[in-house]
Amino acid sequence: MKAGKKALKLLVTVLLLAGGLVLCRLLYLLFDRVMNGFVVDWFEENYVLEEWVVLSSSGEGFYQKSIKWWKVKRLLLETFSVSVVLGIVVTRMVSLLYASRQEKKVLGAVGEKIGDFMHQSREASEVFPKEYAPVTIQMAQIKANMERQERMLKEEAARKSDLITYLAHDLKTPLTSVIGYLSLLDEAADMPAEQREKYVHVALDKALRLERLINEFFDITRYNLQQIVLEKESVDLSFLLVQLTDEFYPILSAHGNRVRLDLGHGEGVTVYGDAEKLARVFNNILKNAVAYSYPDTEIQVRLEEAGGKVKLFFSNQGRTIPHQKLELLFEKFFRLDDARATNTGGAGLGLAIAREIVTLHGGAIRADSRNEVTTFTVELPGNGS
Repeated sequence: MKAGKKALKLLVTVLLLAGGLVLCRLLYLLFDRVMNGFVVDWFEENYVLEEWVVLSSSGEGFYQKSIKWWKVKRLLLETFSVSVVLGIVVTRMVSLLYASRQEKKVLGAVGEKIGDFMHQSREASEVFPKEYAPVTIQMAQIKANMERQERMLKEEAARKSDLITYLAHDLKTPLTSVIGYLSLLDEAADMPAEQREKYVHVALDKALRLERLINEFFDITRYNLQQIVLEKESVDLSFLLVQLTDEFYPILSAHGNRVRLDLGHGEGVTVYGDAEKLARVFNNILKNAVAYSYPDTEIQVRLEEAGGKVKLFFSNQGRTIPHQKLELLFEKFFRLDDARATNTGGAGLGLAIAREIVTLHGGAIRADSRNEVTTFTVELPGNGS
């Protein structure tokens, strides 16, 4: 292909030179013959020397003409130089024009092939010629990434749709119970105190369940419509964890769990971040640990600082999470228990929100589950990082 281009360029150059010679001949004919010897007169005036020569024997003389060769040489040199420059300029312009047309032609062909490849279920090697190997590889990767992203978005939309359907259905059950028990209390004014207390307790329990479901709806709305913005300051993680575990005491007690907080040598460890958002991260992880831990077991929270990094470990005892589900824990609207027969879990947004907040802090979050112990690890840059 390159050899063909070189041959074409050489042919164009030869044609240009031949055309130049023909043009010069035509100009000569035009000026010399049509314009009554204009060229000859001009040449004689500028490049011919006319002298009177006297014969010594007879005393007679004649005019003798001779060419001023130094002027002719300079004319030829100037003409040659101008011709070379013009030839180079013209050749370059023609080459650029040809290259531009070829480039447009190639780009057009590649664009058509890309369109065919992106809209058809054909392999890249079937659409692109062998000489387009680099383009073939890149387009195959781009298409694979787009298909994977599209598949993830569809799965996320499907999970969200299913979740909203489930939540809408689940709202009816506790609401019906609340209305039913309150109606009984309203109708039976002389109801025994023990029975009244029981009905009030059931109605309160169903009302709290209703509140949790409504909060899940709000989580979905906030996550979709609100962008998380950090307001950073120096945060004492040790104090934050102590405060958080104290606030979790009622939830832990209801499930029979307890927290063992191990600050190690990390007392007074600070990070530069948003205290409220980090508290939400730890809150979401702890809620998940309580929801999926065995009753009457211990949840361990450990803090470490090393190498300019701060690491927090949240471990709970519960069913081992399969590896394929472990990778989906941080996806939006993913719930570990697909059947909503239990009260565990929420809208499937807690860990997704936690990952986004940690990522905005320049950190990372991951999960590991083996031998009925699940551990969430949060890594954050130290205050000096």
